[in-house]
Amino acid sequence: MPNPTAAAPGPLAGRRAQAARNDEAILEAARAVFLADPKAPIAAVADRAGVGISALYRRYAGKEDLLRRLCHDGLRRYVAEAEAALSEPDPWRALTGFLAGVVDADVHSLTVHLAGTFTPTEEMGRDAVRANELAARLVERARADGRLRPDVVVQDLGLLLEACAAVRVPDPERTRQLRRRQLAVLLAGLSAGADAEPLPGPPPAAGEFDWRWRRRE
Repeated sequence: MPNPTAAAPGPLAGRRAQAARNDEAILEAARAVFLADPKAPIAAVADRAGVGISALYRRYAGKEDLLRRLCHDGLRRYVAEAEAALSEPDPWRALTGFLAGVVDADVHSLTVHLAGTFTPTEEMGRDAVRANELAARLVERARADGRLRPDVVVQDLGLLLEACAAVRVPDPERTRQLRRRQLAVLLAGLSAGADAEPLPGPPPAAGEFDWRWRRRE
């Protein structure tokens, strides 16, 4: 039977729950809207989320704030995947598992795809440095283990992930399948082999793609 001493949920708790639901709906809608068209108006997000524009503005100051949140969420997911992968004792499984996790989470659609649409914060800069450090450790471990070809650099991972993120069809499950297939093809090119041809051209350099993060007017 009900506990007569238990406090009933108050109106504040109800409002917080509704605010949390609204925020989740807004972020989900924003992902769909801005991945399709980063130049879409913020009103399109409110329409898709089924919330009033005033509810959206209570949570986000404007479109740039919302884009920044989406990108930072993707960056945090990248860091979390890398941290989890480093607990895997097998260096090659750690690297490939990390890449699969990032591809499945569609992280690069939330980061590189939105680059230049907002001004990054200092916290995002710190998280980006952390992300690169973790990925570099995964690459170094796999290279030292002898299963990653020696001419692969950490910046190659970014290009690999962008190639997978570019695969997109209307059906989300089919997109996932095709991206995993593309990842398997690309991983075959990363693995070391005695008869492997050297990779052409100089490798991508640290900071070579930083220009994309400069705010575009």
